Amino acid sequence: MAEQQAEQPQVDFVIQKIYLKDMSFEAPNSPAVFQGEWSPEANIEINTNATKLDDNNHEVDLTLTVTAKSKEDNAFLVEIKQTGIFTINGVDDQNQLGHLLGAYCPSVLFPYAREAISSLVLRGGFPELTLAPINFDMLYMQSLQQQADQATKQ
Repeated sequence: MAEQQAEQPQVDFVIQKIYLKDMSFEAPNSPAVFQGEWSPEANIEINTNATKLDDNNHEVDLTLTVTAKSKEDNAFLVEIKQTGIFTINGVDDQNQLGHLLGAYCPSVLFPYAREAISSLVLRGGFPELTLAPINFDMLYMQSLQQQADQATKQ
């Protein structure tokens, strides 16, 4: 049993830095949007991107775009690119590395992005917006399935 544990490589996962890479907020129909009844419909877009910096360091971007409409008019648009630099050692399996970069790292970044979006929306004069938790594992698996389906069609 001890030999099996010794053979398995030690996986090291270290958060080197988390930072806000880009953000924008637009309220194109203000002040008119504040004068009518507030009945918003929000849409959220989620994108992730991972860039290898060197052998063990990766930069992961989580981009969240929230568009809120009240009736037919755009109330606000907020976009956040929350980024982290992660050191990952001891992962030789590309599937495991892909899962770490495509699901685990975005899960680490999401609370920071959610807080930044909430803060911007409040500062824009709108009611508090708290995004629901996101299951990045499920989104990653769906992405893999879509890639496999596209490969099969080609």
